[in-house]
Order: sequence, then C-alpha cells, then structure tokens
Amino acid sequence: MSHSVLPARAILIAGPTASGKSALAMQLARRIGGAVINADSMQVYRDLRIITARPTPEEEAEVPHLLFGHVDASVNYSVGRYLADLAQTLKELDARGVTPVLAGGTSMYFKAALYGLSDIPAVPAEVRAQVREAAGGKTPQELHAELAARDPETAARLRPTDPQRILRALEVFAATGKPLASFQGPRGAPLLDAAQCPAFFLAPERETLYARIDARFDRMMEMGALDEIARLRERKLDPALPAMRAHGAPGLIAYLDGRATLDKAIMRGKLDTRHYAKRQFTFARHQLPHFAWLSGAETGAAVEAACCALGCCSTRI
Repeated sequence: MSHSVLPARAILIAGPTASGKSALAMQLARRIGGAVINADSMQVYRDLRIITARPTPEEEAEVPHLLFGHVDASVNYSVGRYLADLAQTLKELDARGVTPVLAGGTSMYFKAALYGLSDIPAVPAEVRAQVREAAGGKTPQELHAELAARDPETAARLRPTDPQRILRALEVFAATGKPLASFQGPRGAPLLDAAQCPAFFLAPERETLYARIDARFDRMMEMGALDEIARLRERKLDPALPAMRAHGAPGLIAYLDGRATLDKAIMRGKLDTRHYAKRQFTFARHQLPHFAWLSGAETGAAVEAACCALGCCSTRI
C-alpha cells in the first residue's frame, strides 16, 4: 500500500486507555478550530459506543469528530483500511484548512501513518472465510500451535492469547503460501511527516491510571454497557472479530451466557484493560520514537508550546 505524504499539519495524542486523550483532543480542537480524528481500533465500531468510551453525541456535536463509529461490528477492520480512511479524511481537512488532532490508543495506527505500512497482499474473502470456518471452536493456543507448524517465524512473534493476529497470519499463509513475517519488511510511504506533527504520549502514573480504568469501567456499566453488549451478542457474530473482543465484551458475554457472575465479568473487564494499558506503554516505548512522553503535570505547557509552533497560539487551554 502506498500513500503520499500530505501537507496538512497535525497534532498527535497517543497514550494508554483512560489517560485523558479524548478530553485533551477536544480542548485542542476547540481552541484551534480543528477536528478530532479517531486513532483507536475499537472506537471505529458503531455498535460499541459505551464499552469503548467513545465520545458522546454531545461531544461529537461540539467539535468535528471523524472516523468514530463508522464501521459495522461484523467487519474485520484492518490497519490498511484505517490508513485508506485516514488518507481521505486528511485530504478533506487539508482542503478546508482544518488542523487534524489525531487521538487514540492504537499505537499501530500512529506508527503506520507516520512511518508507513508493510505491503501485505490482500486476502481473498473466500480464503478468509475458509480459514475462519476451520478455526471455529478452537482455542487461541490451538490456533497458535497450527500457525507454529506452518509459519514458525511469525508464530514466534505472536502471543498465543492473541487470536485475531494469529488468524491474520493463518489467512496470509493460506492465501500466499508465504509467512506473514516475510511481508513485514519494506514499508509504503507514510501519510504524515513526523517533522510537521507535534506528537505526545500521555503517561500517567500507573496506580493513578489503574484507578481511572476501574472507575471508568464502573461508569460504563452504569451507562448501559451490559445492554450494549447484549445487543452485540444477539447478532451472533464470529467471536474472533475485533469488535467481539473489545475489552469488557468477552466477560460480559460470558455473564450473559451464564458462564460467569456479573462481578467476575466486571473484574475481568477491568483486569483485561489494565493488561492492555501495560502493552500500550511497551509498544509506544519501542515503536513511537517521535512522541514526547508527558505526565499529567507536563501536559498543558508542552501542548501549549506545540500549538505555538504550529502558529495556533491564542488563548491558553
């Protein structure tokens, strides 16, 4: 896949879940007359507003929000499709002279936009369907063992508890006869020039972050997360689809199926989210060298300086 670098300036806000990215992006977009672009792989799904802590309709009405809730839960949305959607969105904003504020917790989206994406062949729909049908009922560990037998190089790079990426590797091998790792070399042209994009990774203290994660999950339950997941469950979608594995969803589905108590489902959702936050820190530390890490106390001054560098100084945040 190849995209040309666009001239639009952009502000990038990454960070672990519950670190305050959305609120900061709203403040920035409101101040500079910009638009918030989603960079979270779960917030693209229209079925998952509550459980993914997507901006509310009121927030979306206050400033432009783009690439939020535009994908059906039945779709296996990929990084490549995100880049295509992002390219179109950036072009439209650039034509209007609107500064994009990319915000989200999916560091792979930022990495692909800034540094390009490996050119992996598209998997035909019939091949994907065959692989997923064959995978039905198998545990992630069993799928990982299958991948290790066919593509040990890629299997060694994947966690046995990550069925989505394991299935992706199995699909690529079935479609091409080659390991997924063999395509992860040369990258296409990036969409954004890192030199033009002030980039920040919000990094609260771990205990503070974990307390926020727990409190937010409780709020999501009060807002109707269980009903939202019940509606998703009624669609009887493939459990391996990304939307079905949103943090909190598997545990709540287990409760609705009678396989867990509600307390255990909530505990699982909180714990899964904490584990995800740890992985977000690790990925960003190694894969996003351009990003400045900020604690809560540093955020305001650093972003103020970034706005001035973009010529957007007016009133303070």
